[in-house]
Amino acid sequence: MDKELINKNRNINRGFRKLVVWMEAIDLYVYVVDELRNLSEMPYKVKAQIEDSALSVSSNIAEGYSRRSLKETIRFNNYALSSLAENYTQILAQLNVERVRQEWFDIYDAMHYSIENKLVVLSKKQVELLNEKSNWNDDYILREDETGYEPSHDSPQA
Repeated sequence: MDKELINKNRNINRGFRKLVVWMEAIDLYVYVVDELRNLSEMPYKVKAQIEDSALSVSSNIAEGYSRRSLKETIRFNNYALSSLAENYTQILAQLNVERVRQEWFDIYDAMHYSIENKLVVLSKKQVELLNEKSNWNDDYILREDETGYEPSHDSPQA
């Protein structure tokens, strides 16, 4: 993950880029796509489904974060967990028909497990906040040092 790119053009709607679970989900997607490129014997439709479900994990984390509502954030984290389960099932099926190597799968499984656990913990904490009627801030007010949030000279002005 390119840290320079992640820190470029920051704003409150792009805050999901600070989430380790989002970064790991991007890494999982890259890992899966790199392997799919090497698998000529796998049907195109299966490859497309595997790639789509892998991309859906980070996409749902980002979308939930950007919804600015605790209930919707939790809902999209659940969608991300569902996409993870879907992707795991697809990859495991490919392992069982010997289209993916066991060594590759073991690394995939460890990456998947890490993301899954982080999402579960994050969701549990968010549900606790919701149940406590916590003061969830759903506005767009920056609550941190605003240094670096000014548009750069090469960025379009709002």
